[in-house]
Amino acid sequence: MPTLNQLIRQGREEKRRTDRTRASDQCPLKQGVRPRVPTRTPKKPNSAPRKIAKVRLRNRHDIFAHIPGEGHNSQEHSIVLIRGGKVKDSPGVKSHFIRGVKDLLGIPDRRKGRSKYGVEKPKSR
Repeated sequence: MPTLNQLIRQGREEKRRTDRTRASDQCPLKQGVRPRVPTRTPKKPNSAPRKIAKVRLRNRHDIFAHIPGEGHNSQEHSIVLIRGGKVKDSPGVKSHFIRGVKDLLGIPDRRKGRSKYGVEKPKSR
């Protein structure tokens, strides 16, 4: 416990907050290359394997990102675009891939929520 005189001379140091978005440099989207493509099981009550990929961003940060939707064509060393967004049941995963941009294709034959999964409007007959 500091004395009153020590507090007057030096004061208290404010606790530093950790920056949750340090890999993104405060940018909404970041481009990166994916070195490997593992799957990971989620936290306790859930069990379906999540498609998660390690991504090396242009600013040399390595992060894990989630690939949304059913199925993907992404391979090692493909170029992808990343947005923010936490995956609740996967610890350490704080970003998502953007589908239908760069090397990651959209989901074929998707009708609902198309903008999230990079699908163009189907041709009407």
